[in-house]
Amino acid sequence: MQLEVIGVGAAGCRIADAIHAGDPAERSVVGTAFAFDVDGEDVTALQSIPVARRFRYGETIENGLNGNLQRGFTVGEEHVDELSRHLDDGQPSIADAFVVAVGLGGATGGGTVPALVENLQRLYDKPVYVLATLPATSELEPSSDDRSGSGSDAETRPMAEENAVRTLERLEGSADAVIAFDNEEWLRSSETVLEARDRLNRELADRVLAFFTATASGTDEPSGAETIIDANDVARILGDETGIATIGYGKQQVETDDGGSRFGLGLFSAETSVDTTTAISAIETTIQKGLRGKLTLECDRGDADRALLVVGGPPAWLNRQAIADGRSTLESATGSAEILSGDAPRPDSDQVFAVVLLAGVEPAGRLAALRSRTKPLDRRRAGE
Repeated sequence: MQLEVIGVGAAGCRIADAIHAGDPAERSVVGTAFAFDVDGEDVTALQSIPVARRFRYGETIENGLNGNLQRGFTVGEEHVDELSRHLDDGQPSIADAFVVAVGLGGATGGGTVPALVENLQRLYDKPVYVLATLPATSELEPSSDDRSGSGSDAETRPMAEENAVRTLERLEGSADAVIAFDNEEWLRSSETVLEARDRLNRELADRVLAFFTATASGTDEPSGAETIIDANDVARILGDETGIATIGYGKQQVETDDGGSRFGLGLFSAETSVDTTTAISAIETTIQKGLRGKLTLECDRGDADRALLVVGGPPAWLNRQAIADGRSTLESATGSAEILSGDAPRPDSDQVFAVVLLAGVEPAGRLAALRSRTKPLDRRRAGE
């Protein structure tokens, strides 16, 4: 697949930057990456996205939006045409999908992304997937030990949960799917979001890239895969009804015997000395890690409406029966008949990996909790 990756707001730009930085040259899926923010310093601080693809908008805004999501919606609607024109400098016409990264809870990204997604849907006949992080509870009030000394929105965002829910409501019916990442679940003990954000962004980027790079590249070069997963398969599983999706990922180091070649020269047949039992065990282990390990958003696996499994690694390790059994495992865990599976040979790799995408996973416990705490606020505003 080829993706147009767009980061909006400080958190979204950092996520897009991490994806761009981790995009493997030999299997690149990022056609062009963009960063949009109202804060020029945050845009300048990015490391990977080319400077020519970083843009500040809303130049009259000073000191950010201070969590005012309603103002963020207004700013987004005022500037959406400007942002869309910048995207014309990329490769939107040949992209298989757009991935829009945003930190839910913030006013800039949360306010602009709904308008941008709606405009992308109007302009292009391509899926638009939102990559969204949920705020951690520690962001809601000042820390008793603010080691940063900054008092920044990265540490204190009292409206973050309400903003997250309101942004998701605005995205309903426009985004094809929302791939969620729960900052709260991924924080370590006594770790703040500010301290952890670079690590969390890399964790999310690793899983997103593992998933999309395991799909067909769209080139004429033979992949050697027995069952190829392509953009249509991804669209079928993620759907087009703004469902919530989550990603699981497992990997295991393996020994390779490739005749001394580790450079992907297409000598698939050189790897012939893998014991079948060992290969099956490696595949089973990685699938269990992907399915039962930590997801980007925790959920009951049985709540998933659809699922997709891709197993990759050195060709000789990709035992077809083990992959088929893994698909059956996924069917049993989800109770869904809408399961797709495929393989992704990596002749230059010494790891077996499995990526599990679960789609339509609501009600996810964390999202349900956010919504239950936000609804009373909405009712009070309405005078109920």
